[in-house]
Amino acid sequence: MRRRIHVLWLGVPYVLYLGALPLVNRVRPVVFGLPFLFLWLLIATLFTPLAIWMTWRGDQRLRQRQDARGGEALGARDE
Repeated sequence: MRRRIHVLWLGVPYVLYLGALPLVNRVRPVVFGLPFLFLWLLIATLFTPLAIWMTWRGDQRLRQRQDARGGEALGARDE
């Protein structure tokens, strides 16, 4: 069975934007003049491309390993 654990990185933006929202939905503390919720959303926005890049990098490594083994298609199941 193929392991694509790196795809879990795509859950990071979901957790940052929606999962943690009830916990961070507050004005105080004010950091750098920004209410905490705005700062949190800014941080989540900065982490989203990083999470997508980590997923892409994981796919690239998986593809390289598969090519080294003989060109097994990405997305096909091993059984």
